[in-house]
This record gives sequence, C-alpha cells and structure tokens, in this order.
Amino acid sequence: MMQRRDLLKMIMATTGMAMVGSDAFGYEMKSQVPITDTIFKSDDLLLFNEIADIILPRTNTPGAKDVNAGLMALILANDCYTLRERAVLVKGLQSLNEEVEKNYGSPYILLSSKQKFEFINQLDVAAKEYNHQQNIYYLSSTPYDRESSDDKPLPHYFTLIKQLTLFSFFTSQQAATKVLRYEAVPGKYNGELPYKKGDRAWF
Repeated sequence: MMQRRDLLKMIMATTGMAMVGSDAFGYEMKSQVPITDTIFKSDDLLLFNEIADIILPRTNTPGAKDVNAGLMALILANDCYTLRERAVLVKGLQSLNEEVEKNYGSPYILLSSKQKFEFINQLDVAAKEYNHQQNIYYLSSTPYDRESSDDKPLPHYFTLIKQLTLFSFFTSQQAATKVLRYEAVPGKYNGELPYKKGDRAWF
C-alpha cells in the first residue's frame, strides 16, 4: 500500500525538491467543489488539465485529465499554498499561455499533441535549471519555513504544476484503483503475498 510519505518521496525524486505545501496537505475532498470558490478561473482549470494531460497522459490506464486532477490541484493550491506560492502559480499559468502564443501563435489548448509535448518538455528543463540556479531544493534535511521566508526565492511555477499534478492524480480514486493496486485497510496481515516483476505498486 502506498503511504502518503512514499508519494511525497516520489514527488521529491521526480521534481528535485520536497512537495511545496506538503505540511498543509492533510486533505480530503468530500465532493466536487466548484472552481468558482477559489481564486482560480474556469480557464485556469481547463489549462491546468491540458498541461497535466502531458505530464501524466492516458495509456492503458487513466491519465491526469481523466481524473480531473486540475480541480483538486487548484483547490489544494487555493487552500494550502501561501499567498506568495499562489501568486507564483497564477502568474505562471498566465505566462505559460503568453509564451506559447509568442512561440506558436496559438493558445496552449489549441496546440497539437506533439507541440504540447515539445513545449512542456522544454518548460520542465527550464524549471529544473531555474531551481538549480536559485539553489532551491527544500529537501527534508533542510527545513523550509514557508510562512516567514518572504526573502527567499520560490520554485519555478512549472515545478508547482508538476507537483500538484502528481499529488492530485495519485490520491484520486481512479489512480488508486486502476493505476495502483488498492487494498482496503484494515485487513489481515499476509507476509507472503505473491509478486512478480512488473506488478503495480500497492496504494
């Protein structure tokens, strides 16, 4: 069964830093909360899901867009991010579309799948380079005081998008049951479960 700490470790390994806001993410979304109850707009949700679809596309299992990962991601950002972190994400979504318009002459959602993949890959490289140049890691061995660090640089906005996408996807019901292997807890202990190489992880 994948524990929350294992998911956060996976996100840290994937993005190069600990999950921003993880200390506030003891979160359960009881129902589909409308995006209008947040600082984000419906266009932000549409854009976020299109970006998330490139980060975690559908294969023989659901992708991020299939589970509407963008909705939970933006609600988490609205409720759990600091003002500065939210500002980075809001401005980042705007600048992403501006950059796409400049390079492709079209909004992001109208790009071809190939163009989206190309752009997101370039953005991922740029984000890692930016975080490295700013010496931003926020690893567990170097605690980061989010509330009193106004003078410290924040991660690149794409790092926030990527982390929120991964967290929202892997904590969704569909990912837990169709991508990972779900086992209801409590249950009896079995120390000799059959395993063969390539089996999906437990959730």
